[in-house]
Amino acid sequence: MYPFIRMVKELVVHSRAGSLPVEGVHVSRHICWPWDLDLWLELNNGRTLTLFDLGRIPLGRRTGLVRAIRANGWGLTVAGVSMRYRRRIRVFDRIEMRSRTIGWDNRFLYLEQSMWKKGEATTHGLYRVAVTSREGIVPPPKVAEQMGHGPASPPLPDWVQHWITAEAERPWPPQM
Repeated sequence: MYPFIRMVKELVVHSRAGSLPVEGVHVSRHICWPWDLDLWLELNNGRTLTLFDLGRIPLGRRTGLVRAIRANGWGLTVAGVSMRYRRRIRVFDRIEMRSRTIGWDNRFLYLEQSMWKKGEATTHGLYRVAVTSREGIVPPPKVAEQMGHGPASPPLPDWVQHWITAEAERPWPPQM
């Protein structure tokens, strides 16, 4: 089940948090509960993706993305993700989540999220998200302007550019 109560908690806890610049980092703290576990008694990989929502939505509010989406009747969808799992998170572990926008190209916004336990990185994700309207994908430079930022993206790091290139070569639909 989606963690609605946790999301409400995050929105309340961060309701007075100040605005962030487009590249600002939103930091939140969470606990791994028993219902987040898999058969090996660690944070379930699918649940990790869901819990990252708890950082992305407040990040979007603090950077002005949520306001721009609501003002224009747009939607938001995850269009791709690459995840690294490097350290176990077990029941009742306290984690720090860091979320930030890296930049954008002509179609997608690129976000980075990570989880940390006792100062050590456990999980890292690269997301591409699309802002959508009835006409299709809204160009990110237009979104950025609606957020109160200039249309030019911060430079995307090489590793993000390589991922974008690799994704462009990946066949769709899948060739099974």
